[in-house]
Amino acid sequence: MKQLITLLFISLSLTSFSQNKAQALLNEVSEKVKSYDNIAIEFKYVLENTKENVKQETKGDVTLEGEKYRLNILGVTRLYDGKKLYTISPEDEEVTISNEKENQEEGFSPSKMLSFYKEGYVYDMDITQNIQGRKIQYVKLTPIDSNSEIKYILLGIDANTKNIYNLIQIGKNGTKTTLTVNSLRTNELLPKSLFTFDAKKYSDYYINNID
Repeated sequence: MKQLITLLFISLSLTSFSQNKAQALLNEVSEKVKSYDNIAIEFKYVLENTKENVKQETKGDVTLEGEKYRLNILGVTRLYDGKKLYTISPEDEEVTISNEKENQEEGFSPSKMLSFYKEGYVYDMDITQNIQGRKIQYVKLTPIDSNSEIKYILLGIDANTKNIYNLIQIGKNGTKTTLTVNSLRTNELLPKSLFTFDAKKYSDYYINNID
């Protein structure tokens, strides 16, 4: 009995240590990102579901400055100016205007990509991998809400630079989405109009204002 209690105590201690270490690493990454004036990321996005025989690969880019961001993916631009979210679809010739909060159910937004873990998740240190000469430390994030469609998230962090390498999200429906950072630039001179929606450019588009 004493051995069982001792093993249980050690197990709980190790779990607590791992969680604290994971939290410290995530906080370090988040604080580093906050120190930049802006960040420009080019990435590869892969969606897979082997049961449904689905695999989709695409590339995209996102520029972030504080809460503002401009995301380009799958031919669609999502522009958040700090107040309104503009989803611009040239294929449909349509612009949808909404509040970013209304889109949070789709997943965390780019502006929250390094702070989303602070609420609604428990986290733990996971495996370490050597990827092309880079030591990548993974942190596993599990939703507290049992009704969440997300089973867990693996956040890969470069142990040397403390920058995000990739993010792997596993859904309860078997879908795996992977976002891998191909390039990351910081503190660039950005045009003032980058996060501003210019209605004149889309005068021929259908404007769908759902605010």
